[in-house]
Amino acid sequence: MLLSNDNHLILTLDAGGTNFVFSAYQGGREIANPITLPSNAHDLDRCIDTIYSGFEKVNAELPRIADAISFAFPGPADYSLGIIGDLPNFKAFNGGVPLGPMLEERFGLPVFINNDGNLFAYGEALAGFLPDLNRRIIDHGGIKQFRNLVGLTLGTGFGCGIVLNNILMEGDNSNDAGIHNTSNRYNPVWNAEESISTRAIQRVYCEGAGLHSTSLMPKDIYEIAVGLAQGNREAAIRSFQIFGEALGNSVANMITLIDGIVVIGGGLATAWDLFAPAMFKEIDRMYFSLSDEEYARLSVKVYNLEDKNTFKEFATGSIRSISLPNGNRTIRYDELQRVGVGLSKLSASKAIAIGANAFAVQRLTGKD
Repeated sequence: MLLSNDNHLILTLDAGGTNFVFSAYQGGREIANPITLPSNAHDLDRCIDTIYSGFEKVNAELPRIADAISFAFPGPADYSLGIIGDLPNFKAFNGGVPLGPMLEERFGLPVFINNDGNLFAYGEALAGFLPDLNRRIIDHGGIKQFRNLVGLTLGTGFGCGIVLNNILMEGDNSNDAGIHNTSNRYNPVWNAEESISTRAIQRVYCEGAGLHSTSLMPKDIYEIAVGLAQGNREAAIRSFQIFGEALGNSVANMITLIDGIVVIGGGLATAWDLFAPAMFKEIDRMYFSLSDEEYARLSVKVYNLEDKNTFKEFATGSIRSISLPNGNRTIRYDELQRVGVGLSKLSASKAIAIGANAFAVQRLTGKD
């Protein structure tokens, strides 16, 4: 799907626990002035009225009536039916609310809802990181083009979405890839998110600084680590190192299962300079056999796509030409098996909105 050529008008929503931000997208571009309203997450009637009002206000700004509504909303949910389940941050929705059908009746439009991890990955795959990466490879003289992408969001929690050859992988239970519940690098009774989240950075900082608790957020701890604020610098640096190692373990396991590019976004991604070295060190960690023979953890070489010094090597790979025995044909191929891990150039909210735009268009047109 070439999203930039599509003319459908899609109403979108960035659904936060405190505020809802309404907008509209066309061809992967925001075409309306965003409208921010309090979410009223504690009161179902007020929350629903806010959603109605926000979409109505944006729709009134458009040159014509929108073609669909598409947005991310927290789960658990049956997204295909548009039914939202019991939400920890939206207590008003407990018991199940048919949000999608309610919006369809109100606006007379198709409504598509998904989770933020999936839509983040879809936005990056169709109109963000992946097409930009493939263009850069060609610009550097390479021939390889990547078709698969794993999108990871780092913040309060640890989210993940998977796109295979432009097709968003949707679970049978409306879940995202569920990476937050994979095993933890440091403690077998924890899930991965306990070491890859805001609370993980706070916990490790407290342990190193000898504190029982802290009101410091990762941004504050980052500033301590880089010398911009007062605090226990060694503990701050270590908190991001441990975070990076745990993340690297999850990324390596994901690459083992999904042969594709990994793009990282979300609020904690801004600390890339502190956690990325430990992440790549963990990804490159060697395995040992029972006979103590050393071998690579992964079957492919993993590149840091933010490292300008090695990007040309990644882009050009190892191109060979092989002639058929009859000499009538020569085949060029790139024999270097590799993937890369990079940083989203979009904000997570924008990538999610673009993903919502693409998801609606795909459903409306049937084109991947």
